[in-house]
Amino acid sequence: MSMTKKADHTLQERLKSGEFRFARLDLPDINNKPVIEANVPDIVEQEICLFHRSVQEPMEYMEMLDAYVRNGISQKMPSPVVRFADGEYAFYHFNLGCNGLYKQAESIKAIRRALPIHLDALRRLAETGKFAPLVFPGNVDKKNTKGILHYFVRSRQMPSASSFWEFLHRHGVLLNGDNYLPFYCVYAYLTSEAFARAVDGRKLCILNSEYNPKTCQSWFSIFSGRPEIEFVEIPSEYIATHWGEIRLDVLAKIPTDVDICLVGAGVGALLVCVEVAERFSVPAIDAGHILNMMNGREDKSKGDRMFTLRKSRQLLSNREI
Repeated sequence: MSMTKKADHTLQERLKSGEFRFARLDLPDINNKPVIEANVPDIVEQEICLFHRSVQEPMEYMEMLDAYVRNGISQKMPSPVVRFADGEYAFYHFNLGCNGLYKQAESIKAIRRALPIHLDALRRLAETGKFAPLVFPGNVDKKNTKGILHYFVRSRQMPSASSFWEFLHRHGVLLNGDNYLPFYCVYAYLTSEAFARAVDGRKLCILNSEYNPKTCQSWFSIFSGRPEIEFVEIPSEYIATHWGEIRLDVLAKIPTDVDICLVGAGVGALLVCVEVAERFSVPAIDAGHILNMMNGREDKSKGDRMFTLRKSRQLLSNREI
């Protein structure tokens, strides 16, 4: 394949072609104001997300995700949903900046050694799952005006949404209207009444390093959700580079009749979600910060995140108190 052909699939070119566009992810009931006020003003830019041309209104993404999860549960379909942001962008750029709040990789050598299983999982995710990368105007390389060589030089220095898309394309993974959704739609969906209803009466397995049964049950009960929750403990660090060593032990602990899984595994969530979804034919969602919220441990994420605070959830929670 020629260099020109490859360049046609960079994020910048796909924005230029109109296949994707930036638009405001305006979702009813979401209250980002406290998060914006607690952070640098620039964070407001993250309300502008990447939309595929097949989607006109923000709520369409929420409805698509809800339908995907419900179908995965009812039809026993492998349905992995994985988020990608700064940690993943750095990891796939062989950059130890991936070690932010949690330890993801011991060394560049460890990342290179783990890369083949990540590439395999990325390709499998593209076929049947949903990619949810964080893409907003502030993390796209806007200075790519001197051709593809200039792009490669910059991308080696600055892991970004642009460099992640180029990485995917170089390895034969193409995002499109079927397998892409905005990063923050996952957070918004997992905090919604629709999700609580989708898992009501279902066997939900949480794969995470921490679990507080009381607070997790309370989380769902606010929206009258009553899932049967099982917990499988996984390490708090280095899953991205050691999944091959622990996978059989983790998989053996998941109930065979599970309906849906929520995963907290950092950069390793890709590997866990794809394999769990395929092994048990269920939705497996990279929940990350939402699991900290369910456990009452927002402090582990150093505070609230965008698109996780809902007006209705707060009102119902206060009413119960």
